[in-house]
Amino acid sequence: MLKSAAITNIGQKRKLNQDSFYTSDAPVGRFPNLYIVADGMGGHRAGDFASRYAVDRVVEAIRSSDRGEPRELVQRALAEANRGLRDTAAEHEEYYGMGTTFVLCTVDGDRMMAVNVGDSRLYIVSADGTIRQVTVDHSLVEEMVLAGGLDKRVARTHPDKNIITRAVGAEEELMLDYFSETIRSGDTILMCTDGLTNMVEDERIAQIVHEDGTEDERARELVNEANRNGGRDNITVILIEPYPMGE
Repeated sequence: MLKSAAITNIGQKRKLNQDSFYTSDAPVGRFPNLYIVADGMGGHRAGDFASRYAVDRVVEAIRSSDRGEPRELVQRALAEANRGLRDTAAEHEEYYGMGTTFVLCTVDGDRMMAVNVGDSRLYIVSADGTIRQVTVDHSLVEEMVLAGGLDKRVARTHPDKNIITRAVGAEEELMLDYFSETIRSGDTILMCTDGLTNMVEDERIAQIVHEDGTEDERARELVNEANRNGGRDNITVILIEPYPMGE
């Protein structure tokens, strides 16, 4: 039985939370469970609308679908959300330029499927404390890192850190990245927006994930750590334990 915890926070320097999330340890449609994190952009009102709209549309599409493989379902659901955001932006000037990052995962036995657009992330933290980013950021600085022109640690504080190259609602053709991973006993899945990763180093994140306490307490401590370090953005964290302690 999976156990998860989620927390979201506006951060010390923000007035409105543009993050949205969804968690279900129980089945959703054909999915055995479902976890989503989204981070909106395009102004306060537009960003809040974009992230919530994308999450709601994808959850509803998955819940109501009775056909297709998981990858096909997600692709179809996100395509619908992408069209909906673009249509809304075309009809309402205040929503022009809006979009949202999006990372989704589902776990079936020892297999995890993940999908991402933008720079919200999914990590696996192993029992030995090793942390590994599974998703790849769709951002300008990540392209610089992959090209060998920028060090990964420097990228965290680069002035162009927030320029993303893909988002739901940004382009007519939505490009998704898919990942499939084997989950082992002791692994913890971490999903988060960049409000966490811009403020807390990966190694410190792994330390907090392995601290004593419940999933809720550790998720809250990750948010607290980001705020202690400046909390410049919205912060959303989901922790998922496919093999809870004692099982």
